[in-house]
Order: sequence, then C-alpha cells, then structure tokens
Amino acid sequence: MPKPSLPVRLALLVAGTTLPLIVFAVGIVFHSYEQDREEATQRVLETVRSIRLVLDAEMQRMTGSLQVLTLTNSLRNGDFQSFRRIAAGFLDQYGKDGVILVADRNGRQLFSSVTEDVTNLPPRNNRAIVDKVFTTKLPQYSNLFMGAVKKQMIVTVEVPVMRDGEVIYDISFSPPIQLFQAIVEKQRPSGDWTISIFDRDGVNFARVPNPQETVGKRASPLLYAELFRTPEATLPTVSLEGVPLITGFARSSLTGWTVAAGISQASLVAPLWRNIAITSVIGSLLLLTGLAFAVRMATTIARGEALHDLLIEELNHRVKNTLSILQAIAAQTFRGATRAEREKFEGRLGALAEAHNLLSKVKWQGSELQDVIKCVLQPYLLNNPERIKMLGPKVPLSPRLAVVLSMIVHEIATNAAKYGALSNDTGRVALDWEVIDENLKRKLRMIWRETGGPPVTAPVQRGFGSRLIERSARDQLGGEATVDFLPRGVVYTVICSLEN
Repeated sequence: MPKPSLPVRLALLVAGTTLPLIVFAVGIVFHSYEQDREEATQRVLETVRSIRLVLDAEMQRMTGSLQVLTLTNSLRNGDFQSFRRIAAGFLDQYGKDGVILVADRNGRQLFSSVTEDVTNLPPRNNRAIVDKVFTTKLPQYSNLFMGAVKKQMIVTVEVPVMRDGEVIYDISFSPPIQLFQAIVEKQRPSGDWTISIFDRDGVNFARVPNPQETVGKRASPLLYAELFRTPEATLPTVSLEGVPLITGFARSSLTGWTVAAGISQASLVAPLWRNIAITSVIGSLLLLTGLAFAVRMATTIARGEALHDLLIEELNHRVKNTLSILQAIAAQTFRGATRAEREKFEGRLGALAEAHNLLSKVKWQGSELQDVIKCVLQPYLLNNPERIKMLGPKVPLSPRLAVVLSMIVHEIATNAAKYGALSNDTGRVALDWEVIDENLKRKLRMIWRETGGPPVTAPVQRGFGSRLIERSARDQLGGEATVDFLPRGVVYTVICSLEN
C-alpha cells in the first residue's frame, strides 16, 4: 500500500490532534452543565428556605400582634365597642382588606371589623379551626377557604383569648392575600423562577407567575405527590403551565404551610447547547483552518525535510496553545463559593426578614436605632404605648447592625411577651441606650429592664432564643449580651461595636 502524500499526512495529523481537543472541550461543557445543575438544585433549596424564613417571620409578627390584642381588657370583658378602636389600630398595619372577627365556642360571631351590626352575621364557616383553638388553647393557621364575610378565598390566623386559664373567645384575622403575593414577588430571583405558597392541603394561595389562574389550585401532580412525604426536598417537576422545573420545597413548622420554588430547566439547558454550539463552531474553524493551513503549507514544501519539520513544530505549538486556553477556561468555570460561605449566608436570613421592610424604605443606607426598635416593638405599643419607655440618643446604624439588633430586640420582646413583663396587664419595660468610648472605639450599650411582671425564675435550660441573642451579639456584633434574672424583673444588657 503506497505511503500517503505529505498533504494527506498533515491533514490526518491536524484531524488527529484537533478532534480530541474538540471532544475534550465538549466534555468540559457537559461537566460544567452537571455542576450548574447541582448548584441550581442547591440554590433552589436555599431560596425556599429563605422565603420560608421570611414567611415565618411575618406570621410570627402577625401572631404576636394578635396575642397582644387578646390581652386588652375591653376584649376580655366583652366590651367590643371599645375594642373596635384598638382593632382598627392593628388593621392599619395591613391595609383595608384585612378583617378581624371574634367568635365564641359555637362559632357565633360577636365582633367584626367590617360592621358594627353583628346580629345578622352568619356563624363562622370554618368551625373546625375554631374548635381546635378552644381545644388546644394555641394559635392556629387555616387552609385556604371561602370567607363568610369577604365572600372570597382567604387564610386566617386564629388566636385564643384567655381568661382565668380558659379560652373565652377565638380572635381571627384574615390578612390580605396580596401580603403573601408580595412576599413571593419580592423574593423571586428572576423571571425563570416559579414560586408558590401552599396550605396544608397543597393548595396555592400565593404564586408567581400567573397568580390569577393558579391561586386556589392544587400543586402539580409530581410536586403534590412529594409534598406530604417529607418536610423538605428537591426534585424535577412540571409546573401548572407545563414548564419543566428543578423544584425545591420546605414546610414551615409554625404554620404547616409549604413554600416551593422552581427554576426552569430550559434556563440551564440553553447555555449547554449554546456552549456546545460555540465549541463546535470554534473546533470546526480550528479544524478547517488547520487543514487549510496544512494543505497550503504542504503544497509549497519543496526544500526538503527541514521545512517539513518546521511545519509540524508550528502546528503542534498552535494546538498546545489552544489546549492551554481551554484549560484556563475550565479553571474559571469550576471556581465557586465554599460550603461554609453558603451556610453562613443561610444562617443570617432569619434576622434579615426582621429588618427588611425598614431598610427597604431607605434603600439599604442604614437607619436610626430608635426607628429599628419602634418597628420591632410596634405590636406591643398598640394597646398601651406607656408600657414601654425608650430613652437614648440618636444612633445611626449600618444595615448589618440594624438587621442583627432588630433580631435581638425581637427575641427579647418575644420572651417578655411569653414569660415576662409584657405577659400581663401590669408589667412595664424600660429600654435605655447610650454610646460609650472604650479603647478608642465607639460602642453601643443597650439595657432592657422589666418590672411588674410575673415572679422571676431562672430557666433550667437555655432556649434557642437566648442562645441566638448571645451568639448574635458576640459573633456578628463583636460584643456581648448578658441576662440577669433579678427578683424585680429580668434585665438584658447588650453591648456592641458601632461601625463607621
């Protein structure tokens, strides 16, 4: 068999070096796609956890405000005419579409924020949750149902009104559905995402996209089948619009509701095919250029093996340079954030939800300490603003300080509402702060003093809230938080560094 000519041998050489390079590049693209899928799956899970934290924070704030209303004497004594003014102050936070109802054990409506004429009001049509409030003596969160007053689909927060250790009324609040819709719209990363909030039966009551067509409908079959098997998971699904998604969901232990979010798989596949096409085109151009160059060079070789060797060396040099470029691209593609950084980010969401609204108003330029405190303590100031006295200078806070301090004050106030001075009608709180200089550094010292509450007893073991306060002050604010269980009342002291 005759030996191939020099042009043919050069063409084979170019094909033999360029084609493996193209295959190698395509392999890198596919590997990058798999990495992107894994990162997208993790990002979806982190997103639903974040939205769940925001939703839980809003529901805790709402429930806490309702629990403050249950402590009013006018409500406990059945003076609903006086209670109407207090209820109106609560509703001002949520707009005109919020409704407060008060019902007895039989579901008979004794008060409605919509009308003063309760004689013609129908009984509560969600009797099961009313019975549960009276039985468990705990707050409850409903599924989506048709409201008797609004005549539209609603969800409710139900809180027991206690007197002498017994439930005397059930106070119900149906927030505007737009509140939940605003949460999912603000938390949506981009237009490729589908986000939903489901009740305990897997029915949508907030969703993007297409809320008008999908609210009130069950989750898609693939997602619905998994919703009740585990509190948290990721899986491939198909949306109600027929779009393939990488979906994650997380169920709230507070409300029993589930947050689900999915990113379109097309948003991941499209870059894959684009990169393959680019790689193929570049590879083909390199191959054709190499072949053309080899043939052209081969036809001009007439001076012996020296020029032939020079051509081979030049070709190999070009191939090595191209391989080096592809290796550099691969190194850039596979570089990503560490697991520790992702966990650190997730750990700060709960606190972010607390100060988000206030910081958004000033476009994340920071805020005043007093504004942050008033925002957190607003539910406890509605009924009796004189119960909490605040005194201190103006202290501008950076966004990070505002977020962490709002979380700490929220935890302290929650403890006071459950066990301390805000849990009865006689307790008082004095909250003072000052700026001090220590080692040429400006620090904030904030002291929360309680008086008039129930008898103080030190807890046997520290709860999550206490650990959260201590660790937030120490690890995120570079300071410390202490609590003293004094006979006259609990005293919290928080010291932190002030950022420039």
